[in-house]
Amino acid sequence: MKIFLKEDAFTQQVAECIRQASCELPDDIEQGLLDALDREEKQSIAHTVLGTITQNITLARKKSRPLCQDTGLPAFYISYPPKVSPSRIKQCIEDAIVLATEEGYLRPNAVDPLSGKNSGNNLGEGIPALNFDEWDKNAILVKCLLKGGGSENVSAQYSLPSIELSAGRDLQGVEACVVDAVMKAQGKGCAPGIIGVGLGGDRISGYESAKKQLFRNLNDQNENPELNELEQTLLGKLNKLEIGPMGLGGKTTVLGVKIGKAHRIPASYFVSIAYMCWACRRKELLFDLSDK
Repeated sequence: MKIFLKEDAFTQQVAECIRQASCELPDDIEQGLLDALDREEKQSIAHTVLGTITQNITLARKKSRPLCQDTGLPAFYISYPPKVSPSRIKQCIEDAIVLATEEGYLRPNAVDPLSGKNSGNNLGEGIPALNFDEWDKNAILVKCLLKGGGSENVSAQYSLPSIELSAGRDLQGVEACVVDAVMKAQGKGCAPGIIGVGLGGDRISGYESAKKQLFRNLNDQNENPELNELEQTLLGKLNKLEIGPMGLGGKTTVLGVKIGKAHRIPASYFVSIAYMCWACRRKELLFDLSDK
């Protein structure tokens, strides 16, 4: 028997989840930026930039306005029980997106690549990006990620071995790819960034793995000891590049590096990199169905 979802309540809660993602930076990201502010030399450009960013965070939360004028492409990762219809969840999320757009929490960002026409409501072919995964809990988990175009433009994918980077199919090769991607991004990805990395998979699943890393807390530890060590090594190495906030120089180029992996076929070894700007807009909603 299907569970009849209380669609109005679910839609309203998803819309609120979108509002919070757009207007309120997660605590760990905000604290990471405040810590970065303390590390920079007083009256330096980096200190000034980070000071402006932290003021922006406070004002956005207080006034309930978007953290950035580019509110990004809305992507959702949904876990749902087998008795709930994914098509109904999809409709509710689309309704929530339209509502959030009308209220000004999302900028209309869905543009047809052929006509150049903007749909005006953030709905279109492939937008929003929806990823469904069935689980055995009596609840719907919605993870929302708003990733802006600037950070998406400097995301990258490498195929190892790489003659250009003198990189082989090992963790040293992975390290070379991540450093190269951040060097090429400079300030164009709105640094300081958060770097999600996906090892293996194919070209599609590699990017998905990389993007999922962006939901991890800045202060967590990778369950895999080798990847945990690589994350810490890269965090130190990338900040020593001194690209700094917005590419203007400084001690903080990235706030964190998070790495996941997926099995690959023998012929391919992809390193996929999801670069996230300082406005790491993510939010989770757990909609309990036990009393619905």
